[in-house]
Amino acid sequence: MKALILSCNTGQGHNSVSASVAEALEKRGVETVITDALAFISEWASKTVCDWHVRLYRYFPKVSGTGYSFVEQHPELFDRRSPINRILNLGVDKLYKAISERGYDIVICPHVISAFMLTETLRQYPEAKPRTCFIATDYTCYPMTEDTELDYYFIPSKSLADNFKAIGTDPDKLIVTDGIPVRREFYTSKEKSSAKKELGLPEDCLHAVVMFGSMGCGNMPKLSGILSRNLPENAFATVVCGTNEAVYKKMMSSFSGSKNIRVEGFVKDVSTLMDSADLFLTKPGGLSTAEASVKRLPMLLDNAVSGCEQYNLEYFCSIGAAVTAEGEEDIACACAELLKSPETLKRMRDALTPRENSADKIAQIMTEGEDHAEAPKIIDNDFKYWRERTGLTQSQLSKVLGIPPKTLKNWESGASTPPDYIKRLIIAELKRMERRIKRAEEENINP
Repeated sequence: MKALILSCNTGQGHNSVSASVAEALEKRGVETVITDALAFISEWASKTVCDWHVRLYRYFPKVSGTGYSFVEQHPELFDRRSPINRILNLGVDKLYKAISERGYDIVICPHVISAFMLTETLRQYPEAKPRTCFIATDYTCYPMTEDTELDYYFIPSKSLADNFKAIGTDPDKLIVTDGIPVRREFYTSKEKSSAKKELGLPEDCLHAVVMFGSMGCGNMPKLSGILSRNLPENAFATVVCGTNEAVYKKMMSSFSGSKNIRVEGFVKDVSTLMDSADLFLTKPGGLSTAEASVKRLPMLLDNAVSGCEQYNLEYFCSIGAAVTAEGEEDIACACAELLKSPETLKRMRDALTPRENSADKIAQIMTEGEDHAEAPKIIDNDFKYWRERTGLTQSQLSKVLGIPPKTLKNWESGASTPPDYIKRLIIAELKRMERRIKRAEEENINP
């Protein structure tokens, strides 16, 4: 079997979820490829979206959250005739060719954009019949989800089921996993004192890990300064700057001589870092909170971005595994008070019950009943395929487009080939014709 995971370069969370599911699939002998869904539109589109996403998260996090709220309130932005829909549709042909030519039996979407693109691909190319699924990477039902139609929807909590049913998702397609998938290494833990020793910390110290996503958003220098003044005796804070080089350099300059603030850049072994922690101070990103919940690590959440992360905050606070505070002063004070209260930390830790491996469950379900997935039909000649979809004969198409019958016949037989730009224009027109025909049929059925 072969599997394609359509991630999205909007933060490392989706890529990490993709990696964890790929790991589980490969363990079951499934050849798995992870790719960026937006790259099927163009490499430029992928890079541009990624770059702007990083800028917003790092420097204007609240703008990102406000944008998400706006999208929630305006579902018409994704109407099938909307500009956003048309842009995403630009990647449909390339995506179908990738699925058909490489023979993918399974296609997995850990981002709603890729789920939307895959749905449009299946609508335009009903010959494609891989097993498909969407994985929710936050504790919410995203905008656009109602416009998707895949085989399975994996959600991290049964509390979300009603939200998905409310937008029309078939209840039989909903599968509850034990949280958001994380890499296998997080399901094994080192003894806390040993992990602290490994990181060069006193084995009996109190340790807070401060990490605001892989992109390092938020005012970490200011927060770290206040933390340094408020931490209890024998307490340390490790501040992880991620890929934010500018903040890392500033932090290293400001805290190089600090006795209780440790500065790290991009950390590869986050699992050991979490094993050493007594408290995790973070924004409520889907991946960060998922990793902490598997580690049963109490959380202090700063809603720096809001948007979909607001729902993660509400979920973990509601089960007693996290508390929240706003503003650097309140966050630092809350951190200090929690570290002074082992009873509170224990109650928060106990609220996080041991988790099963969600990636393994997803891989198991997606590979069960292998006969379900059929090898997609490979389109040998685009002209013939789309002409037949419109129901036109060669002669009729020749008259409609003004192309000499012999030329069209040669193109369809492969005897000659038109320039690529001509080919794209003709296929685009055939698609428009097909959509007009379908709309006319629907209007006749539902006058």
